[in-house]
Amino acid sequence: MNGAQLVLECLKKEGVDTLFGYPGGAVIPLYDALYDYREEFFHIRTSHEQGLVHAADAYARSTGKTGVCITTSGPGATNAITGLATAYLDSTPIVMISGQVGTTMLGRDSFQEIDITGIALSVTKHNYLLRNVRDIAPTIKEAFRVAQSGRKGPVLIDIPKDLFTSEIDFDPFDDERLDEIDNRNFEFKKDDNLKGNIASAIKLIEKSEKPIIYSGGGVKSSNAESELFEFAKKCDIPVVNTLMGLGTFDRKDELSLGLMGMHGFKECNLAAANADLIIGVGVRFSDRGTGLCSAFGANAKIIHIELDRSEVGKNIRCDLSLVGNCREILSELTRVCPNLDHSEWKHTISTFEDKNRIDTNDFHPQNILKVVNESVDLKGSNVLVTDVGQHQMWAAQHWQFKPTRSFITSGGLGTMGFGLGAAIGTAVGNKDKKTVLVTGDGSFRMNLNELATVREYNIPILIILFNNHTLGMVRQWQKLFSDKRYSETDINRTIDYTNLASSFGIDSVRVDNLVALKKVIDEYNFEGSLFVECEVNTDYDVFPIVPPNDFLENLICG
Repeated sequence: MNGAQLVLECLKKEGVDTLFGYPGGAVIPLYDALYDYREEFFHIRTSHEQGLVHAADAYARSTGKTGVCITTSGPGATNAITGLATAYLDSTPIVMISGQVGTTMLGRDSFQEIDITGIALSVTKHNYLLRNVRDIAPTIKEAFRVAQSGRKGPVLIDIPKDLFTSEIDFDPFDDERLDEIDNRNFEFKKDDNLKGNIASAIKLIEKSEKPIIYSGGGVKSSNAESELFEFAKKCDIPVVNTLMGLGTFDRKDELSLGLMGMHGFKECNLAAANADLIIGVGVRFSDRGTGLCSAFGANAKIIHIELDRSEVGKNIRCDLSLVGNCREILSELTRVCPNLDHSEWKHTISTFEDKNRIDTNDFHPQNILKVVNESVDLKGSNVLVTDVGQHQMWAAQHWQFKPTRSFITSGGLGTMGFGLGAAIGTAVGNKDKKTVLVTGDGSFRMNLNELATVREYNIPILIILFNNHTLGMVRQWQKLFSDKRYSETDINRTIDYTNLASSFGIDSVRVDNLVALKKVIDEYNFEGSLFVECEVNTDYDVFPIVPPNDFLENLICG
């Protein structure tokens, strides 16, 4: 075989059967080899390299597998940088293979040559530039271990074109480096005094009268949803979520309070402000979740359960840390913790609830989401994907998430244009679930070219477009904090998004009332994609909102 065939054989050994890619000059040999592997790999060619990385990212988030994508050199690789950064900040395991100019052409400013490993250094967990065909097998094996171990993340492998065409005159799998990788421990070192710290944590939990669990994306990454549920139930502790932590705890459960933070519910934020114990599980205590970091949990003891030791104490002070796998630690806490009752505290939290209500007949995003959610739930398990903006926050607040891996969104980087590529990856990886994309007109304009991908592969996605003819979140901040100086936020009203979707061969409809919306969604069977444009009032804003660098309890409720 040659180097290109070896790459595919290595991917097979890692259990890969789905690839997202875009061919180009430097990867022509790899795609030539792929021609003979069409029965073994399902390959999705997106419309743009950013879309293919978002697709691989969401495929990984929604399945727990490693997402794999392929780009060519130069602009193909640089187009993928935003996708890598999105995956890096949300700790998503991806292996990206980029083609590169031949080894003899490196460093000569050759056509489509770029130092992609140098560019991607700060947005990948690790990356490699190969120079010898003998390094292909051990590098790919190591890349998958790195991507999935410890705090997960994206890994880049840059392979010069001549390595793809090099003939293999040796057994690539008879290499002692492969055995060394198998025997190497890629995981973070556990806390030396974990057992003692767990005992200390139990004492704090037993003593607490007003505890909350602050659940983040680390619960999802470690597949600890059931352990979180069992721990919360046994200890009778209310659960609040980060944006990335939504979908780790059933929103319909009486212990679930939902989203906390800048756009968190009033009862969530006030629960955190009044708690005497905050148990952070798989969270990095981002400023969007904590408000003013120096004031967060001022009246509470804080226990931080976290895999990545570098996150402990980074953003907020911590009274006790349990460093290790969230799943294992939660399981042990549940085993040793007695049954507790916090009925009085739960009643107190219920009095914090914001009594303001949206008129149930208004064509408001909250009501739109309720109609869509109820209809889709009747059709089976589903995954909600969003872009970034007001629609994302409305969805985070009001969708009734169920475990596991039921919410895919860009949290750390806040990437507009994430949604459609991510919906493709989610739908491809979860054929037994219904994929719903909620997007806004601002975000949608950044990735609408991927409608061609959706149609070409007949990927079943329900696309809900909130069209408020503006960059809604930016406009809301301009309204609240910039004296209503709406600078460059309005969007041209002449764009016909339903005709645009129809031009790609996708069924589309525009609705402006809840009755029509319900009829459309009820009749949709997820056998192909459906594009639904919802005309939303430009002046609708997302509430509550905590002003930047303010106390969590100082929220504006509208």
